[in-house]
Amino acid sequence: MYKGQITDIKGIEVGHAQDIGAGTGCTVILCRQGAVAGVDVRGSAPGTRETDLMRPGNLVDKVHAIILAGGSAFGLAAADGVMAFLEKEGIGFDTGAAHVPIVAGAVLFDLAYKDSKVRPDAAMGYQACQRAKGGVIDQGSVGSGTGATVGKVLGMESAMKGGIGTASIILPDGIVVGAIVAVNAFGDIVDLTSKNIIAGARNPQTGDFLDTCNYLMTSSHQTRDFPGNTTIGVVATNAKLSKEQANKLASISHDGLALAIRPVHTMVDGDTMFALSTDQVQGDMISIGAAAVEVTARAVVNAIKNV
Repeated sequence: MYKGQITDIKGIEVGHAQDIGAGTGCTVILCRQGAVAGVDVRGSAPGTRETDLMRPGNLVDKVHAIILAGGSAFGLAAADGVMAFLEKEGIGFDTGAAHVPIVAGAVLFDLAYKDSKVRPDAAMGYQACQRAKGGVIDQGSVGSGTGATVGKVLGMESAMKGGIGTASIILPDGIVVGAIVAVNAFGDIVDLTSKNIIAGARNPQTGDFLDTCNYLMTSSHQTRDFPGNTTIGVVATNAKLSKEQANKLASISHDGLALAIRPVHTMVDGDTMFALSTDQVQGDMISIGAAAVEVTARAVVNAIKNV
């Protein structure tokens, strides 16, 4: 049954774990059978894991999980829990000596939201795997969206809550394209239909949306600070893709971020998108790319609408 979520793709499971009180969490995207993977990092302040192996020409062409986590660089530790979970399940790249799970990931900065001393760790990553499932998954302030915020040009006091969202499209030939995005952007979030800002920096005098892009281009004074940001996500499909095509799909999906986040890919964002192919159905790359842009943008908006 179609759910409009990334889990519409057979073989993709999603699990969240979070500490609501501390304001942080992580989200795991499991592909137990392995998925051809690609990645594109566009932001200038990224925190990532196992991205080099996705480059065409390198040995490993499939991953078994992607972890999206809060906690800034500390949050990369959540991947250790995902590794432990998958090893226990006997899942991984067969080296002869052991099956090594291939777990890629990216982190966002949520340390300024509540308790900076609590970050996603191996235990939280393991818990996210235990909760991973197909079917309908939660959106909003859960998982890696727990401590996400948007619109921080004037600092946290003028920002609004971000979150994590998902969306999917089924093409006429049976190709499914889905996305899941944790939205922790420096910029504002724009509705795809009305083009109006639906979340972002507030004018401290009026409470109205400041319009970050306009403010940056017209303000004569420097902003006070730039709290950590970063939007991270995964676009996935059941289409058969090569490693090169998966990397291209990750690149194309950033257009979806640009449709819904303004500005995007700034010097204080570490925007990173992964791409996964479960390698099941033949499809047209142009159509898949167009769908990837749309579902990525919808996922961003859904993250805000479900907060």
